[in-house]
Amino acid sequence: MKQLTDTVECPLCLGEGKLKRTEVLERLGVRDFARVAQLSAEEAFRLAQRKLSDESQHLWARFESEITKRTAEIELRHRSEIQSLTVQNTTLTRHVEDHLRESAQLRERNQELETELSKVARVGRREELDFAEEARTWAGISVSEKLARNGDFILSYRDPNGAPVEPRMLIANKDKAVVGENDIDKLVRDARERSIPVAVLVARGEDQLRQVDRDCRWSRKDGVWILRTTRQWLNNRSDSRGFEIQLQP
Repeated sequence: MKQLTDTVECPLCLGEGKLKRTEVLERLGVRDFARVAQLSAEEAFRLAQRKLSDESQHLWARFESEITKRTAEIELRHRSEIQSLTVQNTTLTRHVEDHLRESAQLRERNQELETELSKVARVGRREELDFAEEARTWAGISVSEKLARNGDFILSYRDPNGAPVEPRMLIANKDKAVVGENDIDKLVRDARERSIPVAVLVARGEDQLRQVDRDCRWSRKDGVWILRTTRQWLNNRSDSRGFEIQLQP
């Protein structure tokens, strides 16, 4: 495109002088539309460029505002989640501490129970061995070796020739504060397991028997005759001629 100049040859003076383009056009009464168009285009371009720049800045401002808003929302949500997790962690930590404390207490209690059971087992073992040693000195009595399970000993009386006679009796020795019904039930189960019709619960002393045991020495349960007695009572009746089992229905 040919570049417009500010001066042209004056057609009126046949080149003897020079006038500016704008002066010639003004004398001819013609506006410089090309110049106006150029200036208008440049102004339009500047206006468009400014508008685009303003719009771009506005868009970036909106973008930054939206980013800031979203970031704040995400941060708030994460902070809330962290607080919730912190509370849960605190609760879980407290529960774990409670469980550990309870476990420690249970271990201590178990150790105490194991110690007590060990003492009871030693006492029971001594009672069983002491009974066997004493019972073997009774006249006319036959006592088996210590049973591995289902009772402590099998006791029977001897005939004049020294042979054991029926009925055989399953012995369970107890040396505890008070004999319980569970002791009776276990003795019955052991007797049934060995097919022995008579089971004898032997307490160390009369005070270890319940009043119901002293009132009713003999009873029958699940086909097994049960005698609740003491070592002294058995010793006093060690003579088979003076001992009679009163089996009542």
